[in-house]
Amino acid sequence: QVQLVESGGGLVQAGGSLRLSCAASGRTFNSYDMAWFRQAPGKERVVLAAVRWTGRITYYTDSVKGPFTVSRDNAKNTVYLQMNSLKPEDTAVYYCAARFGLDAGDYDRRRSSEYNYWGQGTQVTVSS
Repeated sequence: QVQLVESGGGLVQAGGSLRLSCAASGRTFNSYDMAWFRQAPGKERVVLAAVRWTGRITYYTDSVKGPFTVSRDNAKNTVYLQMNSLKPEDTAVYYCAARFGLDAGDYDRRRSSEYNYWGQGTQVTVSS
């Protein structure tokens, strides 16, 4: 079991930056694949970025490649999403998600059903 708590959301002007954090409970954080999703009003929840339990393999959806960076600090049981050059269309609730990844093999990072654990979400609002 792992519990996830996101933080770092807020209101930012277009072109600004935010760093989201997702703190995980438990002593086996370094065994979990982690991901960031977002859900805008009236839209589906979509994956933004993911990082495997090893920390060596990352994934980005095309729309955020470059401006967004995912990273993890296993010593702090935390995964981060650095978001630069934010646009109004980035306004959404941002969620982190986890799945047990140790020796689990590869998986489809884009599918929300692959992840067993979810945070409560943090609101990001980008003003124009």
